[in-house]
Order: sequence, then structure tokens, then C-alpha cells
Amino acid sequence: MLASRLLRFSSVGLAALLAAACSGGSDSGDDESSGGDDSGSMGDDGDPGNDDGSGGGDGTFRIEWGPLMVEPGVEDTQCVVKRLSNDRPIKIGSIHNELGTASHHLIVYRLTEGEEIPEPQPCRPFADVLDLSKGAPLTVTQKADELIQLPDGVGMSLEPGQLIRIELHFINATDEAQELRASSTFTELPDEEFQQEADFMFVGNPDISIEPHSAFTLGPSFLPVPDDLAGINIFAVTGHEHRWGTNVSVDLANGPDDEGTALYAPESFSWDEPETVYHDPPVSIPAGSGFRFTCDWMNDSDETVEFGESATNEMCFFWAYYYPSQGSRMCFHTDRVEGGANLCCPGNDFCDNLGGFLDP
Repeated sequence: MLASRLLRFSSVGLAALLAAACSGGSDSGDDESSGGDDSGSMGDDGDPGNDDGSGGGDGTFRIEWGPLMVEPGVEDTQCVVKRLSNDRPIKIGSIHNELGTASHHLIVYRLTEGEEIPEPQPCRPFADVLDLSKGAPLTVTQKADELIQLPDGVGMSLEPGQLIRIELHFINATDEAQELRASSTFTELPDEEFQQEADFMFVGNPDISIEPHSAFTLGPSFLPVPDDLAGINIFAVTGHEHRWGTNVSVDLANGPDDEGTALYAPESFSWDEPETVYHDPPVSIPAGSGFRFTCDWMNDSDETVEFGESATNEMCFFWAYYYPSQGSRMCFHTDRVEGGANLCCPGNDFCDNLGGFLDP
């Protein structure tokens, strides 16, 4: 039986919200670390998963999620919130994420406020994505082991004693209980090397309805780049679908009818460990351009599959790492209203309402 605290989006309701945002007059466009062993680092208080104040050695800081025993058939999203041991502001140049058995994906956030939660607790998925005053995501990982390496001179800023939130979505599809654990290790970038602040964006389309035993293609969808993001440089992109996903592709285009140039086109897409495609040099995003993206699925089940966070639902997303920072963004496109609609959060009056679709 699936855990009750499970995120489920309503794609119809979200489409209506996006339509309201457009008709309401709001401007939707302006507005290597050491992996260590499984024991992790131990703090002075014996709390597993908090670094001990030494920085993990050579400027590395590690936080662990778990361990937690997950019974067969259980799906849930649970979080820990812990402080790094850094006693001064730092820049980080890489994040190394390790996911255990039964993990679906992991999101790492830096928070501006809150209390530590050392043990995994049920939590609201994608919390604080829409309110930069509370925090913002640093990275999303779906691979069992992934190193997010920022370009030379590019880093992400962390405050002294930075609060970090690790959100893990997991499902145990086996017949036996599984011990689940995860970790994130942050590697410091020397101050003298820092030049640019990096940040993170989600882009997706919720218009998913896949008939049983059918192939389905969504897109190409086109989302214009918000005006304040013109000139940013994208250096890494990852596509995201669930178990019926067969491909995600993203192009930088001048409009919905322009085929554009590829930003994300892996030779072999794997939904459970999607490739992160790096661009060196990074791709500069000009004013007036946008993202033209497509998702494909093959639904081999006996049920119609809709948009949702559960592994039994589907998603059409990509996330991108970029600099210089203009803040983290979550953007949606839908064609369920005439002419299509776009919404980017934060920066839109309707973003507060979007949070209602994130409630478990």
C-alpha cells in the first residue's frame, strides 16, 4: 500500500491556473568531492550525516539522509534538514550525490530559515521552490551516483552554517524491505577562483495523458525565455520522465516553428538514470529565444497514465544549470488553453496558487 503523503499534480487544474495567469494580465516572462564510505561523517554530537567541523577534509562538506528501512510497495517523499559545518561563507564548485536502493530522485536545497530535522520525515515535495525568501534548489539527481561539476570560476554560495534540505522521493518495488540512504557532498571553490554565481531552473509540460498500451509524444512545446534570463549561459541539462519514458529532447529555438539547435539530445535516453549533458563552452541564451522540448513514452500498462509525481504517473521536465544567477525558476507550458500558456515562478502573482498542487 502506497504511503499516504504522496504528491499528485492535477494537470487539468494546473492548465486552468496557467490560463488564469495569462488572462489575468500578469507578465509570466518578466517578471570531486570524496564519496566516503556508507558510515558518513559524524558530528561532535554523534549525529550521523552532519560533518564534524573539519570540512570533510580538503574543503568538502557531507550530509547524509537516512538510513531508513522501506517496506515493500511503499512510495513516499521524506526529508532531512541539517547544517553544514562551515563557519564562514563559502562557494562550492561541485556537488556529489549518492542515492541508495529504491530511490527515485533526490533534490538538494539551501534554506534561508528553519530548524534541523536530522531523521527522515514525510515532507511536501518541491517545497520552497516557489518562494526564494525561504530557499532554492541547488541540484536534482536521479542517478545512483552523480557528480555535478560546475565550470571553472563558477560556484554556488553558501552561508555560514548553511541549512541544507535533502528531499528524497523513493519507492520500494521489490518484495523485501530495503535499507535506504543517500548523501550529498559539497566541494569548496577557492575564493580567489570564484567569478560567477550559478543557479538552477525546471521547465516542463503537464499535458500528459497516455492511453494503455500506446505510444505518446508531447510536443514540441515552446516556452519563451523570460526577459531577465536573456544572456544567461547554460552549462548542463538533464531530462526527466518516469518508467514509461523513452526520450526527452530540448532545443534552443527562436519560436515554436524553429527547429533550433540541440541543448539536450542524448544518444540513448534512460528514464531511471538520465544523462546530464554538459556544454563546454556553455550555450548563451539570447533575448527572444525559448526552449522547444519534446517528451516520448510507451505505456505498457493497462491504465491511462496522467501527469504526477508518483512513479506510477508521468512527468515531462528538464532542468538546467546556468550562470550568472537570476534566481532559481520553475516554468510550465500548457496547450490545454487556446494559444497555449506559460508560467514561471517565482515572479508571477499566481505562483502562490501553484503551491496548492504540491500538497500531498
